[in-house]
Amino acid sequence: MSDQIVHDPQTTPDEGPIEHRRVRTRTWKLPITLGIATAILALLFLLVPRPGVAVFRLAGGPSTIQLGDLSIPAMPAAFASLALLAALMAWSVADTLAYRRTRLWLPIAFAAFGVFGFLAWAGADGLIPVVSLLAGALSLSVPLVLGGLGGVIGERVGVVNVAIEGQLLLGAFNAAVLSSLTDNPFVGLVGAMIGGVLVALVLAVFSITYLVQQVIVGVVLNVLVLGLTTFLYGIVLVPNELVLNRATRFPAWPVPVLSEIPVIGPVLFNQTFIVYFMYIAVALVTWGLFRTRWGLRVRAVGEHPQAADTVGIKVNPTRFWNVTLGGAIAGAGGAYFTLVSVPQFGENMTAGLGFIALATVIFGQWHPVKAALAGLLFGFANQLQGLLVVLGTPIPSEFMLMLPYLVTILAVVGFVGGSRAPASTGKPYIKG
Repeated sequence: MSDQIVHDPQTTPDEGPIEHRRVRTRTWKLPITLGIATAILALLFLLVPRPGVAVFRLAGGPSTIQLGDLSIPAMPAAFASLALLAALMAWSVADTLAYRRTRLWLPIAFAAFGVFGFLAWAGADGLIPVVSLLAGALSLSVPLVLGGLGGVIGERVGVVNVAIEGQLLLGAFNAAVLSSLTDNPFVGLVGAMIGGVLVALVLAVFSITYLVQQVIVGVVLNVLVLGLTTFLYGIVLVPNELVLNRATRFPAWPVPVLSEIPVIGPVLFNQTFIVYFMYIAVALVTWGLFRTRWGLRVRAVGEHPQAADTVGIKVNPTRFWNVTLGGAIAGAGGAYFTLVSVPQFGENMTAGLGFIALATVIFGQWHPVKAALAGLLFGFANQLQGLLVVLGTPIPSEFMLMLPYLVTILAVVGFVGGSRAPASTGKPYIKG
């Protein structure tokens, strides 16, 4: 829901000060999406009942205090969660009818209850390792969160960064090669950031300096990087695999005291360095965008470059260097593939995650924290895909492969609501 101020058509300048009236508008995207999700789960639970007991294992990780297993009857838990989903959907409908903006907690609670009910149904007579599920989801979200942060910075400054996929892929390639040569994952991480910067520099030169359409440049860069890394993989890495494609990975580093907290500690604080880097990046970008002069200039250039130019801000240089900064952050996300996930580079190993990272920017309403939450959601969908296969659910394996992308579509279409991109995103600025 949003408020718009419009001129009252019954007044004229000759009659005195112009009066304004506030027009309230509704958007039914969120209630409809919640309703569809509730209906799908209801059909699933009714048509394919799975009687039994779902065991949620809460123990795991280096925590000294280990919680016991939680056994829950599968179908009662599924239908209880369904009732809560229906109540939250009704709440969303009531907010829409009353022209109230639905709070962020409602879709988050809806997702949490929906996942709980679905896991209870899927895990009937099975074991659900909660700690490893959440820790794996957090780890998998790294390229999505860092790629999304790079996209947020680019779009906030007025440049659509469709080249996130290329930045992740070249970052993964550089990380594998440099980490293999130096036996040092930190050198690989720096190399990954340099790879992201190189792709971002090409994007900035063509879209800002030569005013080429930004989306086209991004798509071309993705294809170029895919072809380049595939060529170098076959020509350079395959013949010298033991020397150039045996990356040294980041080990898991438990944070003292914090990693001892049951459930939360092993999930959040028994991770690799690149996950902690992600925490810091999200915090710094959020603080910088909304609490510093740099952030004010970035947002001014993305919203109204003419006004920013008037007060002395150099619009195109600001865009250029911030697109480069976004590329460095996205490139760091690419390091996850070869410094955490698999210790060697493979052809097209990013598998389109850069485009999901771009979707997190839209789903997150161009806000760093919300984009990070969106990345966590998609990372959880990826991790859940593997767990459902292990649990032997009756859902076809082809659907499992589609799950992360279906979640992306539903999220962007339904949960974005009436969000608005920065006004000058995608528009080149010509001084004068």
